[in-house]
Amino acid sequence: MSFNKPISEQSKIYEFNGFTLDNWLNPCADPSMCSALGRSIEIGLLATLLATLLGTLAAFALVRHQFRGRSTSNLLIFMPMAAPEIVLGSSLLAMFVAAGLAGQLGFWTIFIAHVMFCLSFVVVTVRARLAGMDDALEQAAMDLYATPAQTFWKITFPLVFPGILGAAMLSFSLSFDDFIVTNLNSGNTTTFPMYVWGVSRRSVPMQINVVGTVMIVVSLAIVLIGQSRARRQAG
Repeated sequence: MSFNKPISEQSKIYEFNGFTLDNWLNPCADPSMCSALGRSIEIGLLATLLATLLGTLAAFALVRHQFRGRSTSNLLIFMPMAAPEIVLGSSLLAMFVAAGLAGQLGFWTIFIAHVMFCLSFVVVTVRARLAGMDDALEQAAMDLYATPAQTFWKITFPLVFPGILGAAMLSFSLSFDDFIVTNLNSGNTTTFPMYVWGVSRRSVPMQINVVGTVMIVVSLAIVLIGQSRARRQAG
């Protein structure tokens, strides 16, 4: 459908009318679509960076340390994953209103909201990697007089990194794709899912299919590259 040539602006997006490369050659025929897409990518990258950093630190704390309130922390981490998005989005909106940000909803409130629900997925993913990791190599490194910093960067971090990378990719996917939480906390800011929802009431630009195709190709490329590297390392 990304190569579909619409007969008119009212052409349905899933009716193939003819082959064309115009959609690929002019992906920003509707400038507002590219603006919304860029905004979603920017928010997704920033939210992924912060959520991955905080979530990784929290996962290490929950797995490697005993402290008062540990079980309560586990419960709080799982709550955003269990709660319906409409509940999470409305709760965050209530928090922003209570903080006096009702008239300032936009890019940064979306960013904070995305970090809040991505954080739980990062903690769970990295925690699973840490819990299943054998600490024999870390103990061997310390027996060979490695400092705690050397042990972490040369042993622990490389072993945990696949889990951190997977958590980051999951966070970006969740942030980029989110609509409900974003819609409640966006103000006048438009992200790509909100743009798609808005234009679906009228005529949907064929360039949306170009974005979808690129996302699928990039996702498959990441999976294939990861499998290729794993096979080379195993060989």
